[in-house]
Amino acid sequence: MRRDSVDIITLGCSKNLVDSEKLMAQFRANGLKVRHDPEQVNAETVVINTCGFIADAQEESINMILECAELKKAGKISKLYVMGCLSQKFHKELTAEIPEVDGWYGKFDWDGILKETGRKWHGEIFNERCITTPSHYAYLKIAEGCSRGCAYCAIPLMTGKYRSRSQDDILDEARKLVAKGVKEIQLIAQDLTYYGTDIAHKPMLAELVQRISDIPGVEWLRLHYGYPNNFPFDLLPVMRERDNVCKYMDIALQHISDPVLKRMHRNITAAETREFLLRIREEVPGIHLRTTLMVGFPGETDDDYARLLDFVRQQRFERMGAFAYCEVEGTYSAIHYKDDVPEDVKQARLSRLMRVQQDISAEISASKVGKTFKTVIDRLEGDYYVGRTEFDSPEVDPEVLIKADRKLTEGSFVNVRVTEADAFDLYGTVV
Repeated sequence: MRRDSVDIITLGCSKNLVDSEKLMAQFRANGLKVRHDPEQVNAETVVINTCGFIADAQEESINMILECAELKKAGKISKLYVMGCLSQKFHKELTAEIPEVDGWYGKFDWDGILKETGRKWHGEIFNERCITTPSHYAYLKIAEGCSRGCAYCAIPLMTGKYRSRSQDDILDEARKLVAKGVKEIQLIAQDLTYYGTDIAHKPMLAELVQRISDIPGVEWLRLHYGYPNNFPFDLLPVMRERDNVCKYMDIALQHISDPVLKRMHRNITAAETREFLLRIREEVPGIHLRTTLMVGFPGETDDDYARLLDFVRQQRFERMGAFAYCEVEGTYSAIHYKDDVPEDVKQARLSRLMRVQQDISAEISASKVGKTFKTVIDRLEGDYYVGRTEFDSPEVDPEVLIKADRKLTEGSFVNVRVTEADAFDLYGTVV
């Protein structure tokens, strides 16, 4: 067991990762040695930052807690604390079931963990972080919570209503990230497009993006997790005209059938969705759109699903993910709807949808052969340097594989001519 040390384990999304990075900075300010997601857990204190979004994520979090509880029984760790979404939502149940955990904390009770371990909360370094991503990119969270009220989603139950951070606070953190060597900022929130509405009664995302992009050293700024209803269209000219604002937007659409959208409480129609997508593509030529879709929502018929398939074929999303509906305790759909689509039907629909998208992705990738793209180098892997274009977010999107016949520096930007493509990656040479 390593004395005066903390191992922090992060499960779930990039928003959780930011929380862990800020907590790590607090522990280091107290003189402790901190590791993130260690291959071997053996610190004196372990903190697990959990995810409670869907059943699979909950299961992963519980399994990790049980694994660390066994390490504590074996004397390999001294103290075990749990925080995050799962702990926030199921605090009472988990406390009774896993007594080996020394403390259960919600998503935002970082100072409680510090006090429990006899350490001090340093409010003056709240915007300081220990970056766990490659040093040239980082995630920047601009808000907490969500006020949308989608029928299937438990996020508002765990994080509360939407709370925008002040622009000055966000800009201060962005400058600190750049000072650490970050060149690419991934802007995140449960819903970026609602930013400012709770404090200024109007969307302020366009202004915020413009101000961040003005910071010297911000080479790329990428936007994640938008919402189609009440979209701030004044953002589009900023994306079109600013070279360092990536022509990329991640917007979860979930479905296209009007009956399903209505039951989901998405507050948008199929016609409005199509108009929305057309306007984005017209105002930001060449933009790559990432979306997430759901199959098997309660009441989804064969006709609803057929409309979704046709929609994907017509829209030809550059990036797309999908998942099968899973009932989450406490949500509107869990309380008011019957989960009536059989699991085998859900999985069959999901598989077919992803096969359709795979063909589309392969065609879009093939269309890039012979073209040259500005590319950031993420790492060296075997015989290839691995990078990304402005159309690719870390970990979820295709990568560019470059034959390592000359030395390239991680975090550098080079122009790459694409020579080959498949459904998942591009291959190219530096020009």
